[in-house]
Parts: sequence; structure tokens; C-alpha cells
Amino acid sequence: MSEFLGRLSWRDGRILDGDIRYLMLRADVLMDVFRRLTPSAREEAFEAFARSVRDGGRRSAERYRKLGAGDAERLLATIESTAPQLGWGLWSFAVDDGGWDLGVVDSPFAAAYGCAEAPVCAPIRGMLLALADLLLGGRAEVREVACVAVGAETCRFRVVQS
Repeated sequence: MSEFLGRLSWRDGRILDGDIRYLMLRADVLMDVFRRLTPSAREEAFEAFARSVRDGGRRSAERYRKLGAGDAERLLATIESTAPQLGWGLWSFAVDDGGWDLGVVDSPFAAAYGCAEAPVCAPIRGMLLALADLLLGGRAEVREVACVAVGAETCRFRVVQS
């Protein structure tokens, strides 16, 4: 599996990994959009963000499989190594019989959002939903069980097969 950054090309104002276009954007600018919303609108927007990442993340994960990350272990390892190249923090998966845990050190979403009343790492939850679709047939629950924005040391997620 080739390194993600090595596959990128910059041309004509675009950042591309094959036919997938990426955008470089300041995390604080993105997360400030959510801070400006009312609590109910924020919750709805975070959920929409998670669903959107689920869809796009699934397409990326399917591409990683075609590039050589065919089995679950290799796919999770590829996602783990790609996340920091995208600026999504340092990811560490731990798989057990019931699903898997993910620890994220320096989530850009939590760091850029600042103090919050509820977890703010909806995009990471969305990526985990995409992986659950591929690896568990979509039969899984994904929870953000700890978030730096709410005072935790590390953002933590739990994926449980349902």
C-alpha cells in the first residue's frame, strides 16, 4: 500500500488522489461554522457531517482495498497510517471480539473547536461508520465515548457489532 501523500498530485488548483479531490482548509475555520450554530442546529449539522464522511470515507476505504488493503487488518492499518497524513490526528485501533476501539491523539476537530458540552469529532465517527459498513456489513453502533473538547485527554471511539 503506497503512502497517501506520495499518491497526491497538485495541478490546476486541485489536490488529487487519482480521481478523488481533496481540499486544504484550516480546521479552526471549519469548526467555527459549528460553534456559530444553535445547539439543536449544531447537533443536526454534526450528524449530517458524520453521514457525509461515512459516504465519502466508504469510497476512500473501497479504493484502499483495491490498492492492496483487502482484509480487515490491512484496511484498519491503512486507515491508521493515512489519518495523520490527512491531518486527522494519530489513530490507534484495538480490535476485540465485539468490535474495535479507536484512540485519536490530537483530533483536529476537537483541538479547533475548543471547549464543548458534547463530543465534536463527528467526521471521525463518520469514517468509523464507513468502516463498519465495509467490515461488519453496516451492523454496528459507533459512539464517541471521550472527546478532548469535553475535557478528555484523548478522543476515544467504540464500534460495537449489532
